[in-house]
Amino acid sequence: MTETLRIATRKSPLALWQAEFVQTELKKLHPDLVVELIPISTKGDKILDVALSKVGGKGLFVKELEIAISEGRADIAVHSIKDVPMHLPEGFELPVICAREVPFDAFVSNDFQHLDDLPLGAIVGTSSLRRQAQLLARRPDLQINFLRGNVGTRLGKLDAGDYHAILLASAGLIRLKMPQRIRHHIDEDWLLPAVGQGAVGIETRAHDTRVINLLAPLHHGPTALRVCAERAMNRKLNGGCEVPIAGYATLHEQSLHLEGRVGSIDGATLLKASAKVDLVGSHGEQLLAVERLGVDIADQLLALGAAAILAAL
Repeated sequence: MTETLRIATRKSPLALWQAEFVQTELKKLHPDLVVELIPISTKGDKILDVALSKVGGKGLFVKELEIAISEGRADIAVHSIKDVPMHLPEGFELPVICAREVPFDAFVSNDFQHLDDLPLGAIVGTSSLRRQAQLLARRPDLQINFLRGNVGTRLGKLDAGDYHAILLASAGLIRLKMPQRIRHHIDEDWLLPAVGQGAVGIETRAHDTRVINLLAPLHHGPTALRVCAERAMNRKLNGGCEVPIAGYATLHEQSLHLEGRVGSIDGATLLKASAKVDLVGSHGEQLLAVERLGVDIADQLLALGAAAILAAL
């Protein structure tokens, strides 16, 4: 009997790219498997004139996909990890983290080659409080103007002259075959990425052994370790992608280094904490170790005053 696997996905070009990537990889692994896409318009895609932080956060991109799974219309959902809430609903799990693309933010401009080239008072487009907090910490003269929509919509507003520059995730531009729009990847010293940025995750029903086994070869252990550390930090801070929290983990041989930041949206305060942990034992033991590291970084940031900054939002 032919098996069928249905993938719930948002309808945006980038979301469809991610779902089609998983579809293609599954077909390579399981030639007899029928893999169908179930495109869904989410609330987050429909509300474009309000910051996500004011209407429920990035979870608005995920909820309808989970409903499709729970109602039996889909078997899995493919997400940008940075859109996935820190706590999944009961009955769901995130067993697969795919290999990470370039995790940094991209500086995109038609007139300037680098962030450093922006003139005083330049208008920069982003809806990310994380980007805003870190940018203004370095360049308080910049004017940050609201910018939402899919990648094409944002580029269109830049091309119309609404902004001197905009900031986008490099991974999205690379995946949509528009790397030429990237003037430069913004160094993490300037702008630390969002938790999970550049990574794709696959959500399933909890303990759905058949589906999880089909997906298992797509899991990338090194990326999972990095994402686990970053998400553990964010979870302890009770944050999401829509708040001014940044977290970025790197692997160096047998150790993992994690840096976290929390900033005020006016750029006046930018808290930083970092540490590393040696990776020993099984993959499961390593996951526990990096999760503890994430909690430790969050505790350091809280001790520096992160709770007051986040509460003020």
